[in-house]
Formats: sequence, structure tokens, C-alpha cells
Amino acid sequence: MTSLHWLWRGPAIACGAVMILCVRGYQKLVRPVLPPMCRFEPGCSEYFILAVKKHGPVFGCAKGAWRICRCNPWGGSGYDPP
Repeated sequence: MTSLHWLWRGPAIACGAVMILCVRGYQKLVRPVLPPMCRFEPGCSEYFILAVKKHGPVFGCAKGAWRICRCNPWGGSGYDPP
């Protein structure tokens, strides 16, 4: 049972690391060019990273996508931890 757990966990960790690397690239290359516009704290990209670290790549990615969908003029604002 333990060996099967690590067969699944290893690729999940690698997938999460690739997702985080992509978001960090966005933060370094694209975000400085755009005006600040996030309504939430932490920002959407930082929220995505925290969600992937806390919940894993599948559920963390879903939470990050849902957060981006909520980030609109009619959505909420303020402190929103993952």
C-alpha cells in the first residue's frame, strides 16, 4: 500500500511544481507589465500557488481557477485565504 501511494504522489508533486513554476514565470515576466488590478488579498497568482501547495495540483488548480472567475467587478473583495 505504501509503495502504491508514492507511485501516485511522486507525479502529483512534480505536476504541482511545474504549475508553480509557470505561475512564478507569469509573476516575473507578465505581471510587472500589467497595472495592479486584483481585488483580493493575496493576489490571484499567489492564491493559486498557495492552493496548489496546500491542496495538491488537481484541487489546488480548481480552487485557483474558481478564484480567477470570482475576480470581477461584481465579485467580492478583501482577504481570501486558500
